Amino acid sequence: MLQVLVIDGQGGGIGRQLVQAIKAACPSAAITAVGTNSAATAAMLRAGADSAATGENAVLVGCRRADVIAGPLGIVIADALLGEITPAMAAAVGSSPAKRVLVPVNHCDNLVVGVADAPLAQLAQEAARRVAEFSR
Repeated sequence: MLQVLVIDGQGGGIGRQLVQAIKAACPSAAITAVGTNSAATAAMLRAGADSAATGENAVLVGCRRADVIAGPLGIVIADALLGEITPAMAAAVGSSPAKRVLVPVNHCDNLVVGVADAPLAQLAQEAARRVAEFSR
């Protein structure tokens, strides 16, 4: 079974959409949601995550167990998401052997050049399609 880790912070809006889209695209995947705060975690749980946790250590442990990590681009950048991504979190995501599916959101002083601005719902659907490819 494909183990998918979805990481998000702030209010969990990106993570919520990712969880919903991945559940629809790859129903057999086991989705663990990790929020940098309890609001993000709760949003992803309400969206249908199979399990959830909150905080830095949950990210570190989850990155060791996941086959795929999904979330906004900021999860690989220390101090992103208005400081919610610690250097240890970014290093854990970046050094994980898991495949990473990152949503290119141009926020928090990180701009991705060459990527067309698209609605978040469309980006979440594309990310889910990519995650589902790993289960084949």
